[in-house]
Amino acid sequence: MRHGKKGNHLGRKTAHRRAMLANMACSLIEHKRINTTVAKAKALKVFVEPLVTKSKEDTTHNRRIVFSKLRSKEAVSELFRDVAPKVGDRPGGYTRVIKLGSRLGDAAEMAMIELVDYNETYGVDKPKKKKSTRRAGKKKSDDTASTAQPKEASAKETKKEEPKAEEPKAEKKDDKKEE
Repeated sequence: MRHGKKGNHLGRKTAHRRAMLANMACSLIEHKRINTTVAKAKALKVFVEPLVTKSKEDTTHNRRIVFSKLRSKEAVSELFRDVAPKVGDRPGGYTRVIKLGSRLGDAAEMAMIELVDYNETYGVDKPKKKKSTRRAGKKKSDDTASTAQPKEASAKETKKEEPKAEEPKAEKKDDKKEE
């Protein structure tokens, strides 16, 4: 029975599992995204997120804690130097797992895990949309000021048209009275 077993053992002994997660975390920090199975990606997410949280505060103590998990000086220095400043304002959720479908050879469910702030696909589109929206917004405010006057004029025209519409009704009533 599986009572109280929180983590996924991934079919490995403890030392093998820790070494694999450390290697995958180093690869994720270095390349910003990696492809793996869904189970490994979910386990890696649980492994990496606390390390990124520790890296937001650059102290010797935090560096030693992260190094004890990652076992790679290069990965630790890149995490504290490059990744931490980018995610400084984010209160968690530093990674994203995207399912990719089944692997051809053994039909294992594959996934891509990536650091959220390093995604070029999403990051490039968002600023362009914001800039175009802002520009359009400023133009719209200028346009509304210039178009506000014709709207008032058109409102006056509609008021003039309304009495004309009432006059034929009055004529019809007069015609009925004459008959």
